[in-house]
Amino acid sequence: MKIIEVMRLPLSVDLSGFVHLLQRLQVPHRVSEEGEEQVLWAPDTLVADVRELYQRFPDGNADVGADLSAMAPTQPSLADQAKACKVTASVLVLCLIVAGLTSLGDNLNVISWFTFLDFRVQGDYLHFTPLAQGLAEGQWWRLVSPMLLHFGVLHLAMNGLWYWELGKRIELRQGPWLLLGLTLLFSLVSNLAQHSTSGPSLFGGLSGVLYGLLGHVWLYQWLAPNPYFNLPKGVLVMMLIWLVICLTGVVGQLGFGQIANAAHVGGLLIGCLTGLLGGALARRKLSA
Repeated sequence: MKIIEVMRLPLSVDLSGFVHLLQRLQVPHRVSEEGEEQVLWAPDTLVADVRELYQRFPDGNADVGADLSAMAPTQPSLADQAKACKVTASVLVLCLIVAGLTSLGDNLNVISWFTFLDFRVQGDYLHFTPLAQGLAEGQWWRLVSPMLLHFGVLHLAMNGLWYWELGKRIELRQGPWLLLGLTLLFSLVSNLAQHSTSGPSLFGGLSGVLYGLLGHVWLYQWLAPNPYFNLPKGVLVMMLIWLVICLTGVVGQLGFGQIANAAHVGGLLIGCLTGLLGGALARRKLSA
């Protein structure tokens, strides 16, 4: 499935209602801003359907008696969604590959390829290489690679599901390169935050990136509302409550392992910053 341009409209045209209609019909699409225009993109096989829908319902207010079900395309398969959201899918595939290579955290020799600091095993102890030494040796990938590490099936499944949900939203609205950049930025900041508070230690996972994506979507949507970023309030509240619970230390005391709290907080803060900046810019373009 190839995503192509459907139509171009001035920024002054309110597409929110029509985008909401496309979401109701589960039509894969995204809207980007190019100069003084907004561009609607959709799979090449659905271009004619989307254009016909816009001609009939440009504001998204379909008549109650309209037979929209006949116009709605078949719900895209998981494979079609993955093709439309290549960066989201690629990151998850990389996580799965690394999970297999590391035996979900049991293979320390392979884990050392992806950790923030290289280490060697001596008896029951891990001896970490200082960050400056690793960077001097050209191991720059370690600044972001811990996001690919997961320790256990539940850790991988939960992070994977949330990245799929949040990553798709950003990729469809703001494009794949923006999502890739945000993912790497959030990983970098959350890893540095965790290292600065815990010192040399073993940590990993997408959760710091997830809180960055959450903060980005949250504040971007606050400033520049769009159906793509319209998260249910329960999702936001639940993730923030979980963050607070983890900060209390209760999760670790219950035997669920240590939580990288600094990575979560660092990710959320940088995500809120990018959401504020991106949302403010989008709002300014819409009001210009």
